[in-house]
Amino acid sequence: MSLPTSDQQSHRLKGNARVLQIANHAHPHHHTPMLIAGIDPGLNTTGYAVLDVAGPTPVIKDAGICTTKASIPLPQRLHALDTDIAAILDQWHPARLGVEKLYAHYNHPRTAVQMGHARGVILAAAARRDIPVVDLPATAIKKHLTGNGRATKEQMQNAILQTFSLPQVPEPNDVADAIAIAYCCAQATMV
Repeated sequence: MSLPTSDQQSHRLKGNARVLQIANHAHPHHHTPMLIAGIDPGLNTTGYAVLDVAGPTPVIKDAGICTTKASIPLPQRLHALDTDIAAILDQWHPARLGVEKLYAHYNHPRTAVQMGHARGVILAAAARRDIPVVDLPATAIKKHLTGNGRATKEQMQNAILQTFSLPQVPEPNDVADAIAIAYCCAQATMV
């Protein structure tokens, strides 16, 4: 399967996942890929990204979202998310997986619980494949990319746009967040 060039983006449907593939540029020399995945967990929308960090600059190999419908019972939604995450991990075989750390938001406890369900599915999928997981706090990810631990979604999208020289802002913002998580995971594991 060939990836789109820098001025192309393609969408494909695969099970419950809507996939946005982005390749900003290819490494000029052949190399052994070092793939790092990043996942922005959510029950309604989970963003994911896979970066090749073996060359001098990271390259986005794949990025997109997995979605579930709120009208479906929770066990079936979790199963659908597990199926989609398993397909992504099995396709790319990342060396590491960065996942946004769970935080308790007192104003929105239901969101934290739903994120916890999604994180559990993602962590279990990684564990079944012996993929090491790096937990990254959202504030650290934002600070690393923008200099501000309280950056807005738009600021994060623009930071990813600039960092990876993309032709357009990655949307939805779950995709930009997943790319940021993968990027920070790569930086954290190379130190």
